Amino acid sequence: MTGDGITGVPGWKDLRNRVKQRVDRLPQGLQAHINRVTGIARELAPHHGLDPELAALGMQAHDVARAIPGPELLSLAESLNLTVDPVQLHVPLLLHGPVGAELLRREDGLDDDSLYQAVYWHTTGHPSLDQLGKLVFLADKLDPQKLPRYPYQPHLRELALNDLDAALVEFYTREMVSLVRQGQLVHPAMLEARNALLAAAVPGPIEPG
Repeated sequence: MTGDGITGVPGWKDLRNRVKQRVDRLPQGLQAHINRVTGIARELAPHHGLDPELAALGMQAHDVARAIPGPELLSLAESLNLTVDPVQLHVPLLLHGPVGAELLRREDGLDDDSLYQAVYWHTTGHPSLDQLGKLVFLADKLDPQKLPRYPYQPHLRELALNDLDAALVEFYTREMVSLVRQGQLVHPAMLEARNALLAAAVPGPIEPG
């Protein structure tokens, strides 16, 4: 991403219009979620030197494939030549980010890697996410409607306003513990992302306890 914010995204006006058309076709509940988290992203963006309009575009784009049923997501992933890992095979809903990103790239002119990665990894996270990707990931989790699922959301929001990396570590840690306790699968990208952030925060070797 260039320092020009949204103006650094090739064809951003046309892309924004095409994303809006996709969002307008989504179920009302999903549209409401997208609009809520778009507002959250706009609020967070200035705290991290990001263009609020760019953050808003990322949020409008992040769930364009969320309404696609699991079996269809698997079929689309195959047709789009996307890698489907064992966790996604068992939890196809995790593919809505990768499928959405690739559809936007192929059909709607998304030609910016930062936005592409933000949409692609917004569900699991990934070590490669830049500031925009981290913000999109967190804003999605800060939807007030998700408070029952993430009761620590107020703390997460406070962290996200000041330090995206600290907020991500907090979320990854709590979410992985919750998934393990429920006997659910944990996507390896989430663990890799947490490890990368912790390693970057602690210079030198980490001594085991």
